[in-house]
Amino acid sequence: MTRDEITGAVLEIFRREFEMANPGLDDDLRETGEFDSVDAIELLLEIERLLNRELTHEEKQMAMEIRTIRQVIDYVEMLAVKGQGNGNR
Repeated sequence: MTRDEITGAVLEIFRREFEMANPGLDDDLRETGEFDSVDAIELLLEIERLLNRELTHEEKQMAMEIRTIRQVIDYVEMLAVKGQGNGNR
């Protein structure tokens, strides 16, 4: 999965699941998107669907500091690369 594909998929998740029509990649999700802990859990579930695998506890913990969509994209890209190295579990 390329970075462009990941970016498109992540933006689609935010449009579809969180009703953010034109989210800024560097906007703070908690401030501008009123993103809360329930939304964060839903986002992790969507990321699991996107990657077609369950995230480990450690991978979920890494997501706790994410504040922007750009950071979500970086996170998914890192997980995708890691998953390719592990045979996608």
